Amino acid sequence: MYGEDPETTNWRQLHKEKKMKKVLYTVVALTGAMLVAPAAFAQTTATPAGGTNWVAISAAFGMALAAFGGALAQSRVASAACEGMARNPGASGAIRAAMILGLVFIETLALLTLVIIFAKV
Repeated sequence: MYGEDPETTNWRQLHKEKKMKKVLYTVVALTGAMLVAPAAFAQTTATPAGGTNWVAISAAFGMALAAFGGALAQSRVASAACEGMARNPGASGAIRAAMILGLVFIETLALLTLVIIFAKV
């Protein structure tokens, strides 16, 4: 059975060790980033007259990512709802209600991103 011979290593143990190493490396990298971040955010620089407004540019990229994520999520919700209604037409009312509720939540997240961006800029 497994582990009877102390000189051999089970493939599950090797897989587990590789997975733990990945987790350890990820934790170390995140810890390092968290230790460096406060010093980077604490520095202030003088903005030259007529400089680039990086907050507005980053806000635009943030809204673009939120719109992309919301559109992707809405398409997946609609696809799953259509598939569910095709498989079980008797439950189409409940599926449609759940789909609309899910779409409302997704759209709310996108609108919340827009509100946060307007508050920041």
